[in-house]
Amino acid sequence: MVEEFFEDENTAHLFQLVHMIQRSAMMHMGMIQDSEGRHHFNLGETKAAIDTLTMLKNKTKDNLSPKEDAMLKGIVSELQLQFIKAPARQRSFEDATANSEAVRETFQDPKTGPAEIILDEEE
Repeated sequence: MVEEFFEDENTAHLFQLVHMIQRSAMMHMGMIQDSEGRHHFNLGETKAAIDTLTMLKNKTKDNLSPKEDAMLKGIVSELQLQFIKAPARQRSFEDATANSEAVRETFQDPKTGPAEIILDEEE
């Protein structure tokens, strides 16, 4: 399968490296879980991964086929776009986590857990 997609083994290895760095960036933006099912948000690590791929793109300029060049540029561009969206994704994740924690507390001890008071409009 590798030979069907990439022109040679070296290109396949290059894109295995690109894929490893891409997955690291995605994991540190909370887009994918780690091997233990946890989400991470570390934008410093993400920036380092994107900078590394950008350097790789610049250093391989004119040494890649048009298809390989387009793939690498696309990966870098998509990561840069997701990097901009990462803070909102982190806030959303933290809000959802806090909400689920409140629900867990309510079910653990309904007497002391947070509750909403619902008023009848006729009252």
